Amino acid sequence: MRSAPAPRIAVPSDDAELVRRALTRDDSAFRVIMERHNRRLYRIARGILRNDTEAEDVVQEAYVNAFTHLDGFRGDSSLATWLARITMNEALGRLRRERLSVDLDTFEAQRTEAQIIQFPQTVTSDDPERTMAQREILQLVERATDNLPEIFRIVFITRVIEGMSVEETADLLGLRPETVKTRLHRARRLVREQLDKKIGPVLMEAFPFAGKRCERMTNTVMQRLGFSR
Repeated sequence: MRSAPAPRIAVPSDDAELVRRALTRDDSAFRVIMERHNRRLYRIARGILRNDTEAEDVVQEAYVNAFTHLDGFRGDSSLATWLARITMNEALGRLRRERLSVDLDTFEAQRTEAQIIQFPQTVTSDDPERTMAQREILQLVERATDNLPEIFRIVFITRVIEGMSVEETADLLGLRPETVKTRLHRARRLVREQLDKKIGPVLMEAFPFAGKRCERMTNTVMQRLGFSR
């Protein structure tokens, strides 16, 4: 239940223009909207469903729903929040249908471990040991996020992973800003507790110096000592 009206969010100036162009069936406007919001919508859907394939399906359905009813966008919130709300409702609806149609024990037994789609990194590395260590840490964070109770998980994803403000998150979820802050604090503590239990073995592999880095160092020293390779 919405206990208090969420603060009104300033709408980016180009939202209205993009919507106007999309309403005229300008395909470039649709493309800009999707490219701008794909990652956020995917992560919100995945945060609810914890399944890559279903999250992608939900985002597609949300776009179809949004674009079909684009004339319903009034600018009361940003286009990003409007799309996120549609995506969240679609994901929650799918989750409710699954819970009604599938026995919980069977559902848990058949659930496969979800894997986050990795988005391109800004820095690439040719060091396989370092890449592996980074991937293990990311997987720990992903699993810790997946294990959060639902009411904390979506707040954690919107605030920490997506970087949405308290006001944007409150508007999206229909919560008071104080509630968002409380749930975020609890989510962070739960994630930290999970990581504290798991991070030890990973930290043993921190600052790896093997493979190509080790070979390069060895060859350099050998050459400086006058030995040929």
